[in-house]
Amino acid sequence: MPISHLARAAYCPRQYYYAERDGDHGPPRDVAAVRDLAFEYEANRTATDEELRRLPIAVSPGRYRSNLASLAERDDYDRLAAPAVREAFLRGRDCHGVAHKVLGLGGETGRADGHRGAEERNGSDGRDDAAPPTPTVVSPGDPPPQGVWEPQRVRAVAVAKALAWEREREIPRALVEYPAHGVVRSVRLTTRNRGAYRRTLWTVRSMRGVPSRIREESKCDACDYRTTCGTKTRSLKTLLGLG
Repeated sequence: MPISHLARAAYCPRQYYYAERDGDHGPPRDVAAVRDLAFEYEANRTATDEELRRLPIAVSPGRYRSNLASLAERDDYDRLAAPAVREAFLRGRDCHGVAHKVLGLGGETGRADGHRGAEERNGSDGRDDAAPPTPTVVSPGDPPPQGVWEPQRVRAVAVAKALAWEREREIPRALVEYPAHGVVRSVRLTTRNRGAYRRTLWTVRSMRGVPSRIREESKCDACDYRTTCGTKTRSLKTLLGLG
């Protein structure tokens, strides 16, 4: 299944059901402009307040430059700012989809399909012990105070597992970028994160009809299906757990 669909199911299985039913899996129109920011870190580090205000950033210009200055201290900043491989299509055992960047591919050639020749299969010089590549997912939303929201965690694990399947090697982590804030977070393939991925995959594969309503109704505010889903029309008896 598409990796983006899996992330939607992690957010709300009921929303995923309606989107699948209606064939409505396309991203909002303003997403592309925000994602473009992930490829403009270096230019925006020195942009003026006026220039930054014209961009779809989610914080003040001063805060944005400060966040980018912190980002520039990362060891992988050069590859984040100017990735050789971008928009790489990955096909894994369970899911397929796009990694917006792949950092550290052996013999980085920049091919958009994410594939490589036999000479670069095990690294730039043919060794198996080269550092593993790191895929990234670019999120147009806001980061949590710490870590990564669960839908992005599931998506990050999915792209890492798909890359691992293609490269025939372990991929221990992925990155999630929040370019509207100039923030990048790491997602390691821990037991917990793998478990969230497997639970979401199981939820989608076992779906028969409309899933149960979620309890975290704060997610409903921005949902296009909130007026037809019925989440907010439950009886008081049900809300009290007596139904």
